Amino acid sequence: MPVFLFNEIIFGPVKSRRLGVSLGINLLPLDYKYCNFDCIYCECGRTFKDKFTGKKFHDRYEVKKRLEEVLIKMKNENQPPDVITFAGNGEPTTHPDFANIIDDTIEIRNKYFPNSRIAVLSNATLIQQKSIFDALNKIDDNILKLDSAYDETIKLLNNPPKNFSVNKLVSNLKKFKGNLKIQTMFLTGTYKEKPADNTSNTEIEAWIKLLKEIKPQQVMIYTIDRDTPSEGLKKVTPAKLYEIAEKVKNEGFDVHVSL
Repeated sequence: MPVFLFNEIIFGPVKSRRLGVSLGINLLPLDYKYCNFDCIYCECGRTFKDKFTGKKFHDRYEVKKRLEEVLIKMKNENQPPDVITFAGNGEPTTHPDFANIIDDTIEIRNKYFPNSRIAVLSNATLIQQKSIFDALNKIDDNILKLDSAYDETIKLLNNPPKNFSVNKLVSNLKKFKGNLKIQTMFLTGTYKEKPADNTSNTEIEAWIKLLKEIKPQQVMIYTIDRDTPSEGLKKVTPAKLYEIAEKVKNEGFDVHVSL
């Protein structure tokens, strides 16, 4: 299946399903995905670790320079972004200068568009590192992934590092004391002849139980939008997403549904 890679450090602005008018920042390679997950639904394709050679990351000062150039242009054209979003071709927090780049971005944002938000889309696997945790606490939209309450489901959907566990992840997510948003991709179908489905009542009930422990500001739920690298996966219907959202709302959470 076709995959989608960002071929620039700064991309957009684009209309985001979840965030509005978003100016994107890709800290990762332009020609392949760099991630410590290998999600079977990822629009950037599968993770091939044999490609992890040579220069992996864009220089901190190059990122700062490119971002300022684009924001100056947008300022001159009176086109404020709703949000400046760290996303791109993999996991942004793997960049060794991630925390400093967040500080640079806050500085430049405040200079040109102080009302624009800063967001990070992350799989949350590195939040136990103090520098990552502190950096994420500084931004407006700290958006962290939780696709299931079960290790086996996450192993199937996300292919996380071998030392990953949901209990450990939730323990670290709780340390934000509510200063985070949870994003969850819902899908159905099959993968390698196994059911790939995190929408069952059992899955949803266990997932909501964890949300009640984590206490996020908002829960963001969505489904497949672009082609996936794995065949057999299916979008969840709008009706099903809204059914899940209603259950989450009934527990007192703010929910955003992206179709």
